Amino acid sequence: MRNLFKLYTTLILSITIIQAMAFPCFALEDSYIWSQTVETSANVTNENLSNENMTNENLSDVNISNRNTANNNMANNNMINEKNSSSVQTNSQTDLQSDAVTENNHLNLESESAILIEQQTGQILYTHNIHSQLRPASVTKVMSILLIMEAISNGKISLTDEVPCSENAASMGGSQIWLDPKETLTVDEMLKAICVNSANDCVVAMAEFIAGSEDSFVQLMNDKAKELGMNDTCFKNCHGLDEDGHLTSSYDISIMSRELLTKYPEITKYTTIWMDTLRDGKTRAF
Repeated sequence: MRNLFKLYTTLILSITIIQAMAFPCFALEDSYIWSQTVETSANVTNENLSNENMTNENLSDVNISNRNTANNNMANNNMINEKNSSSVQTNSQTDLQSDAVTENNHLNLESESAILIEQQTGQILYTHNIHSQLRPASVTKVMSILLIMEAISNGKISLTDEVPCSENAASMGGSQIWLDPKETLTVDEMLKAICVNSANDCVVAMAEFIAGSEDSFVQLMNDKAKELGMNDTCFKNCHGLDEDGHLTSSYDISIMSRELLTKYPEITKYTTIWMDTLRDGKTRAF
């Protein structure tokens, strides 16, 4: 189950804007239209001057004035075109940012819900039904692990503490390492079993060790969810086996996953394990 906890948050967005082909065409077209207008205006002016029998010297002065006016107009038009080009580019980039977080499934994902965020900033890059309340299964353990790491950080427990296994923990079923009520494992070993094997028996044993009972630990989970703003979430257990009302959303999963990786990056010591063993090599973890 290690793939449930490996989070890759680097996204490379490459945007190519072909200015050399687009904007010169618009500029040339504008210049062409503008030059036609100036030529027509000049002809009308020349005709009027001829009718009024203006001298060649005066006509020359007017033509020079017309050319100067034309040059000034062209410079102004070029400045306007440059501003318009910059505006078009900026608006295009803004639209691309907006499109990236639009609620649609343009990646044609088969999942009912999906979200992509950048870990450090929390910026949402892609969404698809992110507030749909669904059964999280073993992804529930992200919150359980978050609380375990918090307990370690606060000094409430340590990695070397011996954790007993209750009859309740041993009876969980599903993915497990078949804990025996007579044995104990260290917190370090429990974390390894939870992160690598998604061990239901181990996460319940840890819940009881930290909070006294699974129910009390689940209350801590819901309190933490509320604190983090996970408004789509209601935890009914700490392992993720299906239970009525045990729901969360991809949006909320992204919140607690980011919290775990950002506050306790050392968790990757466990979530990146490819294969290992427990119980002095007697139990394989993979």
